[in-house]
Amino acid sequence: MTAIAEWRSNLPALTTDQMREVDRVMMQDIGITLMQMMENAGRHLATLARERLGGNVEKKRVIVLAGRGNNGGGGMVAARRLANWDAAVSVILTGPPEEYRDVPGYQLGILNNMHVPIFQAQRNMALRGDVILDALIGYGLRGPPLGMPATLIQAANASGVRILALDAPSGLDTTTGTIYDPCIRAEATLTLALPKVGLVGSAARAVVGELYVADISVPPSVYAAMGIQVPNLFVGAEIVHVRD
Repeated sequence: MTAIAEWRSNLPALTTDQMREVDRVMMQDIGITLMQMMENAGRHLATLARERLGGNVEKKRVIVLAGRGNNGGGGMVAARRLANWDAAVSVILTGPPEEYRDVPGYQLGILNNMHVPIFQAQRNMALRGDVILDALIGYGLRGPPLGMPATLIQAANASGVRILALDAPSGLDTTTGTIYDPCIRAEATLTLALPKVGLVGSAARAVVGELYVADISVPPSVYAAMGIQVPNLFVGAEIVHVRD
C-alpha cells in the first residue's frame, strides 16, 4: 500500500452539520472513540507532512499551532509522531495549558511527558521553520477568528513558511466557503473522512491549496444511513490526493 493515492473522480461533500452527525454516530452508535479518531487524524497529518518534506523529517523544524478543541488535539498527535521521527517539533498553544481539557488536554499531557517544546502564543511572535501545521480551529468555526488564534493565523501567513492545514484552513467556513479575515493560506489541506462543502468551491482554492482526504475509519454503514453514497475511497491508501 502506498502512503498517498490519487483520486480524480467526483466525491460527495459534507456540510458541517453532516460531519457532526458522522462523528456522533461513530462515537455513540458504532463505539469508535474520539481518541481513536484523533489518533488517526494526527497520524495522517504527520504522514502528509513527511511526504511534503521529501520523505524524511529528521531535524526538520516543524511548528504545530494547536487550538483548544479537537482539531488542536489532532495537531498534537501529529507533533508526537513527528517528534518520534526525529523532527525538531515545537507546539504553540493559543492559551494557558490548563485551558486544554478532555482529549486535547490528554494529548498535551503526553507531549509534556515527552519533553516536546511547548509555548504559549504571544503577540508579535515570529514563526520560523520548514513547515507549519495549522490545527487551530477546524470545522467548529463560528465567525471570524478572534484573539490569539487570529494573531497566530496572521503570523503564519506572514512567515513565508509552507503551511499544512488539518481538516480546514483556520478561518474558512466548511459549509458556506466564506473566507473570513484572517484565514490561513495553506499550501495543502488534509481534510478528514470526506471533503467538506466549503473546501471545494472555486474561491476556497486560494486558502485550501492542494486537497487531500484522510481515512478516520468511518464505516460505510454510517454514510449509507445518511443517504450518502461513498465509493471505496481508501482501498489503495489511507490518504488520497483529490485536487491540485
